[in-house]
Amino acid sequence: MITFTSMKNDEPSLQVPATTPEQWVDVYGDYLYRYALLRLKDPSTAQDAVQETFLAGIRGLAQFDGRVDVKYWLRGILRNKIVDQIRKTVREHPVDEEEGTSLLDQLSFKAFGVADRPTKPWQFDPTRDFEKNEFWRAFEHCLGKLSDSMRQAFVLKMIEGMPTEEICKVMNIHPNNLWVLNHRARQQLKECLEKNWDREED
Repeated sequence: MITFTSMKNDEPSLQVPATTPEQWVDVYGDYLYRYALLRLKDPSTAQDAVQETFLAGIRGLAQFDGRVDVKYWLRGILRNKIVDQIRKTVREHPVDEEEGTSLLDQLSFKAFGVADRPTKPWQFDPTRDFEKNEFWRAFEHCLGKLSDSMRQAFVLKMIEGMPTEEICKVMNIHPNNLWVLNHRARQQLKECLEKNWDREED
């Protein structure tokens, strides 16, 4: 971020992005594409989302206030494009209600919806390994193996951190459906990572 400050005390400082729109593709293209691909899975859809992000950024450049790096400003725009794409996909291919409800009949619960059956512990410590590039390659591989609805639910809830109510509106599902989809996603990711994450022992 380059900051220009006026010499006159009465004039506010003027902040401008360190890159111009002509440079965005070269400087931020790969980063935004990887960000979109992890969440959307389909390469062409991810490319479209990034292209729409650059166009929206150019149109909205006058509103850029310089309080964040332009990289993260563009990422914020891309996040909205990703949510819009997921919403569009769900309209075209609604979530299978059975996929999002049948598990509830198989589990017993304590009060307040807490599962009565403890989840088996991980065979490795994901909190120790998550900073390694190899782990993220394995994670992307495993995330791509989930069904569309499980991946969408997991991405919006666990990666993007969206509120449950907002996710349910985007995916047109009930909170119970969302819980089941995320439960299934976590279980399948856990099993896949334990098979595919070939880490080096300390």
